[in-house]
Amino acid sequence: MISDPEDGSPAARLALADWRRRTAELYADVRRLATVDPEAAWELWRSVREALYRSHPQSPVPPAQRAAFRAHVYPYDPTYRLTAALEPATPEPLTVQPGLADAAAAGTVGPLPLPASHGEPARFVVLGQLRVPFPTGERRLTCYWLEGYAGGLFLPFGDATNGRTTYGAGRYLLDAAKGADLGADPRTGALVLDFNFAYQPSCAFDPRWSCPLAPPGNRLDIEVPVGERLV
Repeated sequence: MISDPEDGSPAARLALADWRRRTAELYADVRRLATVDPEAAWELWRSVREALYRSHPQSPVPPAQRAAFRAHVYPYDPTYRLTAALEPATPEPLTVQPGLADAAAAGTVGPLPLPASHGEPARFVVLGQLRVPFPTGERRLTCYWLEGYAGGLFLPFGDATNGRTTYGAGRYLLDAAKGADLGADPRTGALVLDFNFAYQPSCAFDPRWSCPLAPPGNRLDIEVPVGERLV
């Protein structure tokens, strides 16, 4: 979920529609290829994203820097391709924002605003929590659904790489409103959480973009040394 408050022209909005279309097509290809070769799917994702960032008018990279842009990524690590079933939202210990302690223990919570890099925060509902079996130990993340806009799953997270090799305010793994959806296990329905596909929000490249950020409850105390990096 990103927006550029400086340009609401028809041409810019058509370019944004094209960006969403291309992103959705890319992730559809990724989901198909990942069933047989997850690393090849990741390489396709990496190369196509780099090309879009270098050439597309809706690239978050400032125009003067696009021609020389090269994506930085950690090496692919298959141990970070995980699945997790969505569990009901619980008030403790996984509150994602002050004031949720009295929320119902089942179902969704919200709508509520997530912190934003600037501008008006977008509003989300909490779909539930994910018990994520990271190689360094299980951690929990809250999964959201965007209210309004295009709707869709949203999974932002922070980790101990933030501010060093990745954006200080965290990264995104899922943003179905923009087509960034890794799918689900067809046998169990659990969400595919391949953190090799984690990426920086657009505001990491240029502060003119407004991005919802990972709330405190989705900031992990471990490193997630895969996915997109800034350096």
